[in-house]
Amino acid sequence: MKKLVFLSLVLLMVFTLSQTAFSQLGPNVPRNETIVANILSGRIGSPDNFNVWPATWRSPDRGIQQLMLEPIWIVDPATGKVINALAKEKPIYNSDFTKMVVKLREGCYWSDGVEFTADDLVYTVELIMKYQELGYNATFTEYVKRVYKTDKYTVVFELKKPNARFHAYFLDRWGACRPLPKHVFEKVKDPISFDFKPPISSGPYVLHSYDPGGYWVLWQRREDWQRTPTGKLFGMPQPKYVLFYYYGPTEKQVLAMNNHQLDMADLTMEGLRSVLSTNKYARAYRKEFPYIVNVDPCVSGVIFNNAKAPWNNKEVRWALTLAIDIVEYVGLAYDGAVTVSALHIPATPAYMEWYFKPLEPWLKNLTITVDGKPFKVYDPDVPMRIAEYAKKRGYNVPSDPNEIRKIFGLGWYKYAPDVAEKLLIKNGFKRDKDGKWLTPEGKPWKITILTPPNPASVNFRNAFALSQVWKKFGIDTEVYATENDGTLMNVGDFEVSTSGQWPAREPWGGHPDLYRTLEQFDSAYYRPLGEYYPGHQCRWTNPKLDQIIKEMQKVSWDSPKNKALGMEGLKIVAQDMPTIPTFTYPGVVGYDEYYWTNYPTAENPYCIPYHHWPNFKYMLPFLKPTGRK
Repeated sequence: MKKLVFLSLVLLMVFTLSQTAFSQLGPNVPRNETIVANILSGRIGSPDNFNVWPATWRSPDRGIQQLMLEPIWIVDPATGKVINALAKEKPIYNSDFTKMVVKLREGCYWSDGVEFTADDLVYTVELIMKYQELGYNATFTEYVKRVYKTDKYTVVFELKKPNARFHAYFLDRWGACRPLPKHVFEKVKDPISFDFKPPISSGPYVLHSYDPGGYWVLWQRREDWQRTPTGKLFGMPQPKYVLFYYYGPTEKQVLAMNNHQLDMADLTMEGLRSVLSTNKYARAYRKEFPYIVNVDPCVSGVIFNNAKAPWNNKEVRWALTLAIDIVEYVGLAYDGAVTVSALHIPATPAYMEWYFKPLEPWLKNLTITVDGKPFKVYDPDVPMRIAEYAKKRGYNVPSDPNEIRKIFGLGWYKYAPDVAEKLLIKNGFKRDKDGKWLTPEGKPWKITILTPPNPASVNFRNAFALSQVWKKFGIDTEVYATENDGTLMNVGDFEVSTSGQWPAREPWGGHPDLYRTLEQFDSAYYRPLGEYYPGHQCRWTNPKLDQIIKEMQKVSWDSPKNKALGMEGLKIVAQDMPTIPTFTYPGVVGYDEYYWTNYPTAENPYCIPYHHWPNFKYMLPFLKPTGRK
């Protein structure tokens, strides 16, 4: 009885919280004209400060990056395109990439009525170069010799050294150097301590009000929304108001969504199933299993510390890869609701076309040497096996093989424990009388898997699944979940991890250029164990890949040669397997269609479906009100 009373009190508290989210905002904010989204990064730590240019976390996903600020350019992983925002066209480089010209879009205005011009971009860069505390200071100091305007809408960057991707610092993908208003900041004595309150906007919404306690921020559509890149490119954002509200853990978000007080949220798979079963207006990105978002530009998986034995041994790394039954693995991690990736990039629809399909013939013929003979490591039947698993679990799965491959990926590596055993024995490992693995020194082999502590995170779920499949193979494993995972990885104090920078740094998402991914493996970053590592935390290098990286630095990111170099780079990484890619980040989003419809979905992927991404402002013109009040 006491448990029932306690549960009732909890439900009442959460229901009251979801109702007060609107009652605090006053009667002039109609619910049916407002879209409500959860604040992904949590309660706002500095709710009174809207200055996001210092290199300090200021909760940009409370609406600052999604509604208030427009970038120069922005990528969209769902469409595989780069959008010219405050710029009217792509960057223009000279032949040796020592000069970049930016042509700005005319007729864009700050929300206080001052026109956005070349003066704003020039001043932004010059101000950043003046203050070390501002984000991008080190980068601009390293590269920018001079920045100036040639007319009201043209900015020229003269660089100290060639950089074919200098524009990427202004390319928004959950972070970029976004222009600040010169006419505001030039009057400020200290741009570091300046709180930029009330802020003015280059984007389609302005600040309406906010909670000093950091729980919510309300934004209102600009009357002159037409004078923003959003308005010029996509039309009027349909919601008059946007409320970002921190509801807390998943169970509170589910209850708020069931009460129609939350329209968009990032949920756990368990939370999504709950809201789909209790709210007839709720839906996921996909109508059917696996429900998940398949356009996220991150690939999850396993990171070996290549600076330590035995992880510096390619054959050991391959043995541990072939000891994984990926179908069992993804079943443990996400009940099969994933898109597997055999390459070190996400298997999004765009990357499927750019890289996975062209490289699948090569993957099918990829071999390692076992007992002096070549062994083909790739299994193209993996998606069919995952589909069979899903069917046995009672999920509706298409029967068309092509549809199955679209959903679950093209293939992964074989489950070959016999081959894995041969590779380990060759390298001095052996089993004891109980079948447990011993190290070459004859000691029990125990692998500690480092991961962050949130059980709902993709990192933790990878660690849990990895631990189970390696235990099945006979290796003793321990999952070490700690908030210090990032620090430990940075100095190389780990064996195996599912944390850090993913198996490879995520690519741009909306462009085939893979320099961002491959460059992190450059041997120029190498540091001894114990020192902070500025490159990829696996500490693996390869001279062939170094050469690929150098060649990519010399060509335009739009060049066909650049894409070909990217393919060769992916082959080198896959052959050495310094990390193990498992599956594309499975975004779990829930929509409530009580007030709004036409969210981006698998049937209509017009935009990345995340409300915390800066692309959110480009989604809002496509939403449709239901008319419910």
